[in-house]
Amino acid sequence: MIERECCELSIRAQCRLLGVGIAISMDGRGRVFDNIFVERLWRSVKYEEVYLKDYGTVDQARQNLACYFHFYNYERLHQSLGYLTPAEVYFGYEADFSCSASHSADSLGMAKVTI
Repeated sequence: MIERECCELSIRAQCRLLGVGIAISMDGRGRVFDNIFVERLWRSVKYEEVYLKDYGTVDQARQNLACYFHFYNYERLHQSLGYLTPAEVYFGYEADFSCSASHSADSLGMAKVTI
């Protein structure tokens, strides 16, 4: 009985989502590979930013994480992208945006390579 109710609830929930134009991914085979990019991102965030800092306040954490994501997208070279930044791949050119925090390839012990 409970299994049937769950199935009916799931179908109703799916219908509501589809009714407002939300696509539902039900492909169980590809989910692992869909998540790998997000998992790699959070691993980088933890090891290159969070574990190295001792944030005193939530505001400090937000500011430092915002600057880290800027660094990650606009300055940090990614091997999987042919040693380009995500911004270079997405926008098609080298973006020149700056952040006030001290994130740079040098500050993280990485060398910036120009191709």
